[in-house]
Amino acid sequence: MSKPRISVVRYLNTAPLVWGLLHGEQRGKYDLDFTTPARCADAVLNGQAEVGIIPSIVYPRLPAGEIIGGLSISSLRTVRSVLLFSHRPIAQVRRVALDRASRTSVALLTVLLRKFYGVDFRAAAAPSDPASMLKAADAALVIGDPALLYHNDAVLVYDLAEEWHQFTGLPFVFAVWAGPGHAQVARFRQDLEDSRTYGLAHLEDIAAQYAPRLGMTTEEIKIYLTKNIDYNLGEDHQRSLGLFFRLASEVGIIPEACELRLV
Repeated sequence: MSKPRISVVRYLNTAPLVWGLLHGEQRGKYDLDFTTPARCADAVLNGQAEVGIIPSIVYPRLPAGEIIGGLSISSLRTVRSVLLFSHRPIAQVRRVALDRASRTSVALLTVLLRKFYGVDFRAAAAPSDPASMLKAADAALVIGDPALLYHNDAVLVYDLAEEWHQFTGLPFVFAVWAGPGHAQVARFRQDLEDSRTYGLAHLEDIAAQYAPRLGMTTEEIKIYLTKNIDYNLGEDHQRSLGLFFRLASEVGIIPEACELRLV
């Protein structure tokens, strides 16, 4: 019998969620596919995976979609890995290069610029290379590890989770464990909860593995995974998702806001 297929984002911020699937009691139970957020979403939408860590903006497109309650990749205030690098103050941005790997972050930037800053802008997708992106546009939206590692004192840096919190007072939910209703995703919940618990208990191991790969210290990684990333999905997170979907609908990103179905 084939193993259930799970699509997983390959960035550092996902590591605690899947550490148990890789090294804990859940090891070997699932067929894990590591990819970008956009491709993770496609795998779940196209039926190539039964459940995945999908960008939150993709959830309204899932047929009878279900979210595994209590789990997410969120930020309570400052995320550090979803950034707008800009030659201009954000209210003056007119051309933006967008990270091709992103969907939720593109939607978040669109909501921030159009609803909160009143900015009409033009955008074009680009490879995740901040230096090249900034040569072709006023600003560059970069996510994940490339955003976390890029430094340029000559440009302004806007943390999109912090911008969202400034206007709403809420955390921002970047991704959720979800799948279509027919996949019966509730059957995965205990294993995924246990995997997160295992991961958060083994941050030293995660940091030791990722530090040389990313050129960061183990302490920097532990701070990022505990202070900047939040792995819960509480009432404020759910309120934030509802508001995000409503605003995304108002600017034409999704047809209409949808009800959250948590299992």
